[in-house]
Amino acid sequence: MTALPPALDKVATLLSRLPGVGKRSALRWAFHILGEPPSYARELQQALAELMQHVRFCSECHHLAEDERCPICRDPARDPTLLCIVEGVPDLLALERTGSYRGRYHVLHGALAPLKGIGPAQLRLGNLEERIANQGVSEVILATSADVEGEATALYLAKRLAPTGVNVTRIATGIPMGGELEYLDDHTLSRAIAGRIRFG
Repeated sequence: MTALPPALDKVATLLSRLPGVGKRSALRWAFHILGEPPSYARELQQALAELMQHVRFCSECHHLAEDERCPICRDPARDPTLLCIVEGVPDLLALERTGSYRGRYHVLHGALAPLKGIGPAQLRLGNLEERIANQGVSEVILATSADVEGEATALYLAKRLAPTGVNVTRIATGIPMGGELEYLDDHTLSRAIAGRIRFG
């Protein structure tokens, strides 16, 4: 039996379900909320209610949106011939932070992981070929992670999209800026050698 009031224990339990949050961290957060003025908890409650009421998935790219289509899909300045496929919204945000990509996206909301029961049917792929055909896409950039699941997803997508005739590319992997060769793992160095490009 817990020594905490049930309401506090329930908040801590719910917070502990967030990724990367352990039971002790969740309890600290719950104590913090309790220690704030009551207005903070009300604002948090309202913000969560608005999140659930207004935020949805873009009908086109599956990014987060408050309208039918997200701001990126509605932006006429974005290049519709470039389509970058990412595993999740955090990956999209990371690419957007660079300011170097001005095309559009397709968010899968996962990666292939058969051992976890995640196959193609669990990913948001239903409208991918339709987008490529109807939006004049000339290049699809596979920007999945460089782990086993990301590589399997990229390979699956490359095979699936081959009949469309679209140019399918993969983001480069290898040596990070400022990285020293002697400290890199063998796989990273192998990928860097295999993906070398002309210099100058």
